[in-house]
Amino acid sequence: MSRLARRLLGQLVGASPTRPTAPLGPDALEVHPRSLRLGEEWCRTLTVTGYPREVGLGWLEPLSTHPGRLDVALHVEPVPAAVAAERLRRQLARLESGRRADAAKGRLVDPDVEVAAADARALAQGLARGEQKLFSVSLTLTVHAESEQALDAECNRVRALCSSLLLDAQATTWRSLQGWVTTLPLCVDDLGVRRSFDTAALSATYPFALSELTTTTGVLYGTAAKGAGLVCWDRFGCDNYNSVILARSGAGKSYLAKLETLRSLYQGVEVAVVDPEDEYRRLAEAVGGAYVHLGAPGVRVNPFDLGPSPEPAQSAEPAQSNALVRQALFVHTLVAVLLGEPVGPGTKPALDRAILCAYQSVGITSDPRTHTRPAPVLADLTRALEADEDPAARTLAARLAPFTAGTHRGLFDGPTTVRPEGHLVVFSLRDLPDELRAAGTLLTLDAIWRRVADPAHRRRRRLVIVDEAWLLMRDPEGAKFLYRAAKSARKHWCGLAVVTQDAADLLSSSLGMAVVANAATQILLRQAPQAIDVLTEAFGLSDGERAYLLGAAKGDGLLASGADRVAFHVIASPAEHRLVTSDPAELADLDDQPDL
Repeated sequence: MSRLARRLLGQLVGASPTRPTAPLGPDALEVHPRSLRLGEEWCRTLTVTGYPREVGLGWLEPLSTHPGRLDVALHVEPVPAAVAAERLRRQLARLESGRRADAAKGRLVDPDVEVAAADARALAQGLARGEQKLFSVSLTLTVHAESEQALDAECNRVRALCSSLLLDAQATTWRSLQGWVTTLPLCVDDLGVRRSFDTAALSATYPFALSELTTTTGVLYGTAAKGAGLVCWDRFGCDNYNSVILARSGAGKSYLAKLETLRSLYQGVEVAVVDPEDEYRRLAEAVGGAYVHLGAPGVRVNPFDLGPSPEPAQSAEPAQSNALVRQALFVHTLVAVLLGEPVGPGTKPALDRAILCAYQSVGITSDPRTHTRPAPVLADLTRALEADEDPAARTLAARLAPFTAGTHRGLFDGPTTVRPEGHLVVFSLRDLPDELRAAGTLLTLDAIWRRVADPAHRRRRRLVIVDEAWLLMRDPEGAKFLYRAAKSARKHWCGLAVVTQDAADLLSSSLGMAVVANAATQILLRQAPQAIDVLTEAFGLSDGERAYLLGAAKGDGLLASGADRVAFHVIASPAEHRLVTSDPAELADLDDQPDL
């Protein structure tokens, strides 16, 4: 037994004479020519001596996902550029001399020699240009089983798997101990069976590489359901940056949305959230974001505030005059949402006149120089409606009375009190009454959209998350606003993420289907049996995908982009989990431990 092996065994099974500890390794080690007996189990080490000429992304994934116990060790050592260039020069010289000798003797060209020479020349050119580097790599496998007979059968299965990958795996006869030590996490390669890899081939051996739907940049969503690969997705690398998350209640849709929010902040993405259940407050406080608590005393949002035009002016009029027109149209939408129905054709002219009169009452006209004056409020609109001689205008003023002088006036009773700024802005709607939920969501989307489309702000990647979007989609005017945002977000380097638990409300209307169609990223988590038929038709789910979504565990889902799909499981670190969880039991424990 070598000195290294004796020292290793002493570390594994040794115990302090004054303080006994549990052994870290087997209680005994029995060395055989082709295998080892580790306590009550057996193991055998295979070393890879032959590799395929070309490999693709995730080519080692079948080894990492082998159902039996298989230890895979990949030892990588960079080769200095000067040494690599000299080795390639000698290899090219040997190959070229052999080819010329065969040609001089009239022999046929050996295809293997021609291919090897071409590969060596391509690698030498890459090294000369600095595009490639050379690495010395060894791949070692240790197979474990409960008995020697089971070990033989398991080794045959592993060797058959290696053969399917065009790998030549040989047992380490008379070097079984050194092979076992090589596969331990000690950074020791006692076998030294090396093969030269270039940068591209080595990067393809990354153990978490995934050959299915994934990207090399973006946000980590979780682990692939099949295999040990990681699912990373970059929404800003798609045709458009929008996404939809559809799931039943309790399936983990808000958990995933909050996790994506946190990980997007890591990459410098500015995020704004419409939060109907006050679930993002702890996250905003942890990362130093802004928290706007709509419905709280003294917190108001004025729908008449003028912002810059979201589009460049197409006429001779300056952009500021377009801002007045845009805001007037938005007030039309807001009034329809407050009323719970579209404004009728007989009432719409009166409403339009009243909106312009409200602005004129505070001195704001089409002259851009007047747009810096304080904007009117909803009460000014009702006064203008009451002063109108049209009976439809007075009826509309009476219907708006609860929002100007009644129980629901708190949100509109005065100028805007908060102008949130920062890398994360959360608008909480939990304390708004149900009658104002859709209107509050619409107001926050308008405030967010002004910031997104404001040319004065630095152009950067932005993400707008609308949680529980069914509150807005159930109103026709709110659905239209969301549809327009989904269509225009890409032009401003912004992604719109729609999160909802009621897929029927989203998919039953043409506007909802348009929002889904304009989302390049589509995520489906566990679904209710009552909604699976609608989803199957809308997304073209197969029978297997349908069964997977019906029986998916919490946090399991399907990421789809076009015709490509991958099943994944959401993962989070303990620190991230504490910030994004909404489990009442876990939140109670966190409240009892404020230091966490």
